[in-house]
Amino acid sequence: MSSASALNNQPNILIFMPDQMQAQVTLPGHLCHMPNVNRLASEGVSFTYAYPPMAHCCPARASFMTGLYPTQHGVFNNVSNDQALRTTLNDGVEMFSEKLQDVGYQLFYSGKWHVSATEMPRDRGWAELHMREQKLDHGSRREAFRKLKADKAEADRERGEIARPGWGSYRLYGTSDERYEDTKDYRTVQAAIEQLDRLKDSSDPWCMFVGPTAPHDPFIVPEKYAKMYDPSKVQLPPNFHDDMKDKPGIYRRMKSVFSQLTEDEVKESIAHYWGFCTMVDDLFGEVLEALERNGQLDNTIVMFVSDHGEHAGAHGLYCKGISTFDEGYRVPFIIRAPQLAEHGGRAMDEFVSLMDAAPTILELAGAQPLGKCSGLSLVPFLRGTQPERWRDSLFTQCNGTELYYINRMVKTKRYKFVYNPSDLDELYDLQADPHELVNIADHPGMEGIVKEMYTRMWEHAFSAEDNCFVRYIPVTTAQYGPYVVSQASQSQPSYT
Repeated sequence: MSSASALNNQPNILIFMPDQMQAQVTLPGHLCHMPNVNRLASEGVSFTYAYPPMAHCCPARASFMTGLYPTQHGVFNNVSNDQALRTTLNDGVEMFSEKLQDVGYQLFYSGKWHVSATEMPRDRGWAELHMREQKLDHGSRREAFRKLKADKAEADRERGEIARPGWGSYRLYGTSDERYEDTKDYRTVQAAIEQLDRLKDSSDPWCMFVGPTAPHDPFIVPEKYAKMYDPSKVQLPPNFHDDMKDKPGIYRRMKSVFSQLTEDEVKESIAHYWGFCTMVDDLFGEVLEALERNGQLDNTIVMFVSDHGEHAGAHGLYCKGISTFDEGYRVPFIIRAPQLAEHGGRAMDEFVSLMDAAPTILELAGAQPLGKCSGLSLVPFLRGTQPERWRDSLFTQCNGTELYYINRMVKTKRYKFVYNPSDLDELYDLQADPHELVNIADHPGMEGIVKEMYTRMWEHAFSAEDNCFVRYIPVTTAQYGPYVVSQASQSQPSYT
């Protein structure tokens, strides 16, 4: 049966993508209150092992839009920074929006873009409703540092603040003077809802992307959400006290930035993060209510997915980026297809990538597939069937954030392996050590597993058209090179 016959002809599509929401806060039993997301999960299909190909805004969002790995679409780090390796997609890279437009979809975009510094949504077919200003991120201009006020000493820092000599202090969490209704994200959602109201009687199918910036750090939230969770009842992450002596040195340096926070402050920061996530849930609930009010919910595919996760104190870290720890990578990914409602309420534990969104959306819409795509359609799962083929491991690529640093990660249900060209490799037994505390890469008896994981990594690298195939002797730091891949299943790499 074709997807077009399984679904109403050209259903509407609503994509809601918060920024930096870890999957953990949406899982059953978590203390974070997410009733609207939980409702979606009860009526749809939850993909509980979903990951971006890179835990950084721009490459993750580019992969979502294109169905490609960063080495294929060309975006490796945040495009609106002086430090960006590239500021836009490779020539000829398609987005799913263009294919939807070809089959008559109206396209609407409200919120965060962060895919290209040289293109906006309108350049890919979207009508822009409420857009975040395109500007350089994270104060990356050299000129900005000439205007910094005098640094605070660590002893003088305020609660929830991080003193950074020569950089200016950074407030990690706090209470905003804004009301919920005054936030930029509320305006983003209201612009989307106003458009939904206008579409109430439209006979043409539509696709709408709604992208709030919450719960991205800093966790500065309206008072209602700042007080929602009692910090005294927050448990520190089980890996918070990881000294990371058996891990790459960059992790320890990253942790040192946040180490001045007391344990009480860490608990307060987590409570604020949860409050931020609940605010996102309220925003999402307003969109669901509008769909219901307008009679659109029964013919609208609703997708809730984040671009990447947030450490939120895990391993003593915050934000995301270079490290591959689960809290920074794993994201919520839930799809409600009302015409396939009999298969709703299920949680799937297969490995899913943000790259899978594009082929899924196009199949549901009855549109032509992308000419080039590394993602896999999730439609069989939505129908309650098992795909003929599915990945048994996951591959990610990091070529740095605002700091140049390379790693490649491959993950199976049992092991996670990270190749760090300039530091220690990492291997975690996820069965025995789900919180990734003990790096066993150099433990006796693990040589065979390390070689197997290297082999998997190189197999993925071939498929992803990776750019890490350099065999000049000073930089061949990988314990096993790409020739470990069986010649029967893969042609030899071509070095240029």
